[in-house]
Amino acid sequence: MSETIIHLTPNFFTERERPLVEHGPLVASVFQYESGVAALRLRNETGELILLPFQGQQVWSARFGGRDLTMKSMFRQPNATRTHLETYGGFFIHCGATAMGVPTGPDTHPLHGELPNAPYQKAWLVAGTDERGAYLALGGEYEHTVAFTAHYVARPEVRLYAGASQISVSIAITNLKKTPMELMYLAHANFRPVDYGRLVYSAACTPATVRVRRSIPSHVHPLPGYAEFLAELAEHPERHNVLVPGLGFDPEVVLYVDYLADAAGWAHSLQVHPDGSADYIAHRPDQLDHGVRWICRTPDQDALGIVLPATAEPEGYHAEKAKGNIRTLAGGMTVCFEMEMGYLPAAEAAQMEKRVTALVEGQPKSGGVLS
Repeated sequence: MSETIIHLTPNFFTERERPLVEHGPLVASVFQYESGVAALRLRNETGELILLPFQGQQVWSARFGGRDLTMKSMFRQPNATRTHLETYGGFFIHCGATAMGVPTGPDTHPLHGELPNAPYQKAWLVAGTDERGAYLALGGEYEHTVAFTAHYVARPEVRLYAGASQISVSIAITNLKKTPMELMYLAHANFRPVDYGRLVYSAACTPATVRVRRSIPSHVHPLPGYAEFLAELAEHPERHNVLVPGLGFDPEVVLYVDYLADAAGWAHSLQVHPDGSADYIAHRPDQLDHGVRWICRTPDQDALGIVLPATAEPEGYHAEKAKGNIRTLAGGMTVCFEMEMGYLPAAEAAQMEKRVTALVEGQPKSGGVLS
């Protein structure tokens, strides 16, 4: 194993895109959006990512298999803001860590916490090689300090391997205080849904294991018939497993899924396209034990959170604390969350669907995520 680290600074990024690193078939280039947001493009033989090194370390867009995996949004570029909904269109967003979800009642935290557009003080590009091959990775540090309240550092990483059409995403959060820290985290992965896409996932689909959120957040303005659609899904959650045009995912539907893990500890979720290829995400329920599914299909926004792995449901700090869903990090303690996500060609998608079906039917097969 070997690594070379290139420390990034804001003066690397200008309106004219320029190459920064070539590492075998992998290429990294840097540029700046008109909005002033710095961007890093990573490319391999199968596709590319655009990441925001200093703004949340978001994956702003992902393209693999000749298609854009990223949600349709109202934003043509990221905006330089801390406010979540003023720049909401990225493929992957870290949420938390002192709170996350929709603030309700006595909550004072911003929507999904401070991490989505956190200003990272440090960012770096890694060119390395390990047992999976050559890779390029973006990493960084965001230190969050509020006197008498919180002091932690978040260290995420997004890794792209040569020849791969999936990416590895992780984040480590360390409590820098000497006293305990309350923790909430959600990984907001926003795929683009397709008509007649099939949702395949390692969970039984029953009203007890795929539960529909019936509450309506304050930023959501439902159309007539919305409450009736939620009631229908609550009784028959299997009706959301095929994205038939006209289903009432306007403005959004949220479900809570109880995932099963395979012998290697991974849970799997796919959107299988009509052509047999799939969007794919895997997470570890022993790390993130709440599976949140978010579907939003409107004329302006089209998004599929096949699963948003999380430490809690996204109902805000006080609601989740009442449920006992707030975790605690001891002073100096570090927690790490890992995921894989991206695109599967048709043959790999069919193989993964068989594995998921066997797992749900009680016949788990060994093996982790696809490499």
